[in-house]
Amino acid sequence: TIFALPTVDNRAWIMFHHADGLAIRGGTLDGQGQEYWACKKAGRCTAGQGPRTLDISQSKGVSVKQLTLLDSKEFHVTIFDCSGVTVQGVRIIAPADSRNTDGIHASHSRHVRILNTTIGTGDDCISLGPGTSDMLIRDIKCGPGHGISIGSLGWQDGEEGVRNVTVDRAVLKGTTNGLRIKTWAMPNSGSVTNVSFSRVTMNRVANPILVDQNYCPRKGDCPGNSSGVQISDLSYTDIKGSS
Repeated sequence: TIFALPTVDNRAWIMFHHADGLAIRGGTLDGQGQEYWACKKAGRCTAGQGPRTLDISQSKGVSVKQLTLLDSKEFHVTIFDCSGVTVQGVRIIAPADSRNTDGIHASHSRHVRILNTTIGTGDDCISLGPGTSDMLIRDIKCGPGHGISIGSLGWQDGEEGVRNVTVDRAVLKGTTNGLRIKTWAMPNSGSVTNVSFSRVTMNRVANPILVDQNYCPRKGDCPGNSSGVQISDLSYTDIKGSS
């Protein structure tokens, strides 16, 4: 089944809230983001105005399998304040110049597994925000895009940390970054701990391994500051390829 996203801007097109035991199987969600991306490029629209395609929040025991998502206006899939989520066999496709179209973004969530999934976007293939723990990311193909990212973290004081993350068996092709941790150049507290990256192949990746504690894409937001986020217990094993 193919669904087309209407042009009305909203926070999310399809939203599941308190949907314990949710199971999504198959189908295609077409976000039809081309006109919106052009609007942002021309400066008539700003990031955050367009809807995410699939939003899952405050839910337990969620399974999303064999779903295809195309050309979301903003993030394709967001997982917020959830526990026990499995995303498996999913395809996410958007062009490299589609801004802010992260593939899968998880925050404030626990026990999330992203498995056997292929993602190509104009932003992070997978991004992990504050309060994310006990994550398994395995058998991922990423590209184009900005790679697999933890963060950005430390934008606000008192943010929850990110801990117990495993990334195993991933292939990144033609991406801007490979394995990235990014924390804002601000003195706010926070942490990243116990993160393992293993068996990752890079193919023409500009920045294969990047730990950036001076993240500040809009320089006026954090002039002269440095990050207060503490990073510890990282491991990189069997990372190979080309840059």
